[in-house]
Amino acid sequence: MHSSLEGITVVAVEQAVAAPYASSRLADAGARVIKIERPEGDFARSYDKLVRGQSAYFVWLNRGKESVCLDLKLDADREILDALIADADVFIQNLKPGSIEKLGFGSGDLRGRYPRLITCDISGFGDAGPYSHLKAYDLIVQAETGLCAITGNQQGPARVGVSVCDISAGMTAHSAILQALYHREVSGDGASIQVSLFDAVADWMNVPVLQNDYSGYHTVRAGVKHPSLAPYGAYRCADGKEVIFSVQSDREWVNFCEKFLKLPELTRAAGFADNMERLGHRAELDEIIERRFCELSCHEAMRELEAAGLAYGRLNEVGDVSKHPHVRRVEVRTPEGVVDTIAPAAIFNAEHPQLRPVPALGAHTESIRKEVLGRLRERAASA
Repeated sequence: MHSSLEGITVVAVEQAVAAPYASSRLADAGARVIKIERPEGDFARSYDKLVRGQSAYFVWLNRGKESVCLDLKLDADREILDALIADADVFIQNLKPGSIEKLGFGSGDLRGRYPRLITCDISGFGDAGPYSHLKAYDLIVQAETGLCAITGNQQGPARVGVSVCDISAGMTAHSAILQALYHREVSGDGASIQVSLFDAVADWMNVPVLQNDYSGYHTVRAGVKHPSLAPYGAYRCADGKEVIFSVQSDREWVNFCEKFLKLPELTRAAGFADNMERLGHRAELDEIIERRFCELSCHEAMRELEAAGLAYGRLNEVGDVSKHPHVRRVEVRTPEGVVDTIAPAAIFNAEHPQLRPVPALGAHTESIRKEVLGRLRERAASA
């Protein structure tokens, strides 16, 4: 494990996906992450029981953390949390709007007491605006940002198949926290960060929104075809397997026509000369392309696409990804045994990551209580 954040302590009052994603990446980098769970645990522990009787979400997002169960309705447990935050570098929370403030741990209050602290509040719609008071989950935000409207096919909109809004918010929070840590090294000051699922994905929606605002162009739902580039999509081969390929430039279009389709005259044919023309005549173009793919097996099609200098790939199922020769794997210990999981994306110095275990519920509660009470007694004695 690359321990670039060793010595950094993160306290996270977190649940579900977005905040755990951010804190898990900090833990992977060597930070000490103390995960505060309600006595019954993070509800993501019960999303499913499909990984050795444990939740796939929880196993994925909570490796390398210390699990501490606190009932924050109790004065004594709030004192424990306050003592942990006092010695922390980063505080992350994603409770429902207003909850953390009612408990006395709002970011404004914490930053006043601990100027070097970096706070990160993750919510559905942020701290301001007409929707800021609402709870929000991934699919709700996919719908509100218009992501569902451009996902799916002509039969209707669809949800992106993973929790993309939660993940986007977690990624945004992670990068913002790293930025704040660097700023603190330079200035000595902490920071208050707010990240919302809505803002994170709204930013990702800039291309269709800009196209709409400045040209009146409406992104169409195109299934596994690209809404703005043609040809770019999935085509069925003679053996029933589907291949996706992409044409992204005029040079690639010429190569595709000449070397793959064997139709050089199509290069400048009416309706096909440039990308916008091809988008307007996609159905006709697809008929031509489909006839060619039906002559080839998947292997033959990919070989010819590569010879033409085009990007290509197979339309894989999840089981294919699990066995994919390019997938990097890493073992993670869990309370129910070792799990073979996909490795973190970033590779440091060609190292194979060594990830710390996923904690059982409350596995570190007693040790953390003793640690905190010991520090409080030391401070009282020296006061």
